[in-house]
Amino acid sequence: MASMSKYAEEQYELVKSSRNVLFDFCRTISPDDFVNQNSSFGRGGSVRNLLVHIANTYEYWIGNTALKNDIVYAEYEQYNNITDVIKLFGQVDQFMDEFIKAIDCINEIHYKIQNVKSSAHPLKLFTHVITHEYHHKGQILSLSRHLNYIPVDTDILR
Repeated sequence: MASMSKYAEEQYELVKSSRNVLFDFCRTISPDDFVNQNSSFGRGGSVRNLLVHIANTYEYWIGNTALKNDIVYAEYEQYNNITDVIKLFGQVDQFMDEFIKAIDCINEIHYKIQNVKSSAHPLKLFTHVITHEYHHKGQILSLSRHLNYIPVDTDILR
C-alpha cells in the first residue's frame, strides 16, 4: 500500500490543476469586478477576498498549526489582481509540499479554537483545507455569474 504522502501528493496535484482552471478564468474578470464586494457572499464578498481567504485558511491550518511556522497572514488589500493572488498561492504550495512530505511522520496536530483544545490527524487537516477551498471556489463562480460572467467547470473531472 502506498504511503499517505503519496496519495496526498497526487490529490494536491489535482487540486492545483483545478485551481489553475479557476485562475485562468479569473484572468478574464475585469480589475474592478475582481475586487467588487457583494455582501451576499461571505468573507468580504469579492473574488479577490474569497481567494485570499482560501489562502489564509491554508496559512493557518497547514503553515501555522501543522508546520508551526510563524505565518504573516495575507491581507485582502495586498492583492489587487489575479497575478498577485497566484503568487500568494505559490507560497501556499510551498508549505503544502512541506506538509505532504512530512505527513507520514505526523501523528496528531494539536490546536485550539475558541479556547477549546483539540487535535486532529493530518489527513483531517488536509481534507479540511482542500474542501474549504472547493466550497469558496463555488462561491467565486456564483459571484462571477452575478457579475455577468459565464463560470467555467473547475471540477476535478471535467
